[in-house]
Amino acid sequence: MEKISKQQNLRIIPLGGCEEVGRNMTVFEYGNDIVIIDMGIQFPEEDMPGIDYVIPNVEYLRGKEKRIRAVLFSHGHLDHIGAAPILLKKLDNPLIIARPLTIEMIKRHQEDFERGSSKKLRTMYIKNIQDKINLGNFQVGFFPVDHSIMDAVGIILETPLVSIVHPGDWVIKHKPIDKEEIKYTELSKLKRPIILMLESLGAINPKTPVTEEQMLNNLYKLISPAPGRTIITTFSSQILRIKQILEYASKIGKKVALDGFSMKLNMGIAEKLGYLKAETIKDTIIPTEKITDFPDNKIIIICTGGQGEEMSALPRIVSGNHRFIKIRKNDTVIFSSSVIPGNERTVQRLKDNTYRLSDYVFHTDIMDVHISGHSNIQDVKEIISQIKPDYFIPVYANHFMLKEAAKIAYGLGFPKERVLVPDNGSIIDVDTQSVKMLKEKVPSNYVMVDGLGVGDVGEIVLRDRQNLAQDGMFVIIAVVDRQTGKVKGSPDIISRGFVYLRESKELLKNVRKRTINIVDKAASSGGAVNWVYVKNELRDKIGKFLFLKTKRRPMVLPVVIEV
Repeated sequence: MEKISKQQNLRIIPLGGCEEVGRNMTVFEYGNDIVIIDMGIQFPEEDMPGIDYVIPNVEYLRGKEKRIRAVLFSHGHLDHIGAAPILLKKLDNPLIIARPLTIEMIKRHQEDFERGSSKKLRTMYIKNIQDKINLGNFQVGFFPVDHSIMDAVGIILETPLVSIVHPGDWVIKHKPIDKEEIKYTELSKLKRPIILMLESLGAINPKTPVTEEQMLNNLYKLISPAPGRTIITTFSSQILRIKQILEYASKIGKKVALDGFSMKLNMGIAEKLGYLKAETIKDTIIPTEKITDFPDNKIIIICTGGQGEEMSALPRIVSGNHRFIKIRKNDTVIFSSSVIPGNERTVQRLKDNTYRLSDYVFHTDIMDVHISGHSNIQDVKEIISQIKPDYFIPVYANHFMLKEAAKIAYGLGFPKERVLVPDNGSIIDVDTQSVKMLKEKVPSNYVMVDGLGVGDVGEIVLRDRQNLAQDGMFVIIAVVDRQTGKVKGSPDIISRGFVYLRESKELLKNVRKRTINIVDKAASSGGAVNWVYVKNELRDKIGKFLFLKTKRRPMVLPVVIEV
């Protein structure tokens, strides 16, 4: 890896989030100082059987742990904080800086990962958006952003070379309730040159967004006259929306039951931080087991599970596996959430099954009952025009979205040499003359988490799992007489995910016959038998025979036991 020059160039290195949605993490390195923004997870893709989630590769930071001045977190969604319990420990627990809700959520995830570990965290709460923090060569500032979670914050990194503006995830809320629309024109007054690193999921969205007021009015119109109970599924991080529903329920005399582990935990954090009024909680929220104490049309249930997660609340309710809630025909069920990419089929099955149970089902395809926390094309144009950066780096999205964001910048008059589209691992080098992408990259390959294992499932193990998922496993167990080298009896066969043994007797008979011939032939030459060679012969020839007969390629595992 190229050493930092005497001139102390600034390096910007995305370790994740620039080729996928999730796994967001960016390293900023200047001289002897390193600052990191976000440590997120990526949910597994379809070709990752058994994987829980994927985290950024921090190999580049090995040996540099003492130079990490802080990790800044933009907000509390898992694609920005989910990898913190693993990576903070790996990097010797550097200082973490974020708004109160974000830090409390990180602490909660620490405890889920390792009990008692949150006490080891070094934390600094951003109590005032005007706070300025010196981290070596970096002066850190903040600015307000709107997103689908409370306490989201944009980050400013000022260095002697350049000012960097990073909003994290963002949306421009048009006509927001109880506050002014956020403008970003003040950021154009930062010391130049200014680099804007912009989350770019909205670069492919041409739709005009619904306003918060319109969305809430739609929800209220469904809740107020509901003939039975109202069941609303939303993300557990949508604390503001849940708060708004609670306040409306209190106003119209309805009771609210919260259901779902993460829902209850997040609302507990919000209550602890004072984001919810104590009287609203006391007068409005009831335990789930108490919902039968009130008329159906006086009950609202807010639950998790809108993504179809098997063990979360709504899927258990729909499948009839919930202890206290069963959907009736006159219940109103509202999906106040968007579909996370990759969950489309699961969510569709959940909707279909919900429609079988209720006559009143609503979701964003038929009514505006949810607003996204991400922008659209017009908003991308607006934020670029307000900040007026000198350089534009689209981030936090799939590659094609980054390219579409770049096109928007070109349309606003940006020259191509001032727009940089990075990959994970790209090194963006900043000196007094230019901002450019170097040819070399740092390691940024997937680090997969499976249970308690971090990174122990690599490409070979994953490929084996994919093969097993496609064609199954075929195990041949041959017991061989040590003295004669002959197979004793008939070889045992175990098939999993390949063929059903009881219905494949002719195939198995031929496999056993070929197994005996292969082993006997190897032993008939006299002298010591190379059983490694015999196993390879069995794997190769039986594999070819099975493919000839079935056009499938199961994983063939020969076992030879000498007795």
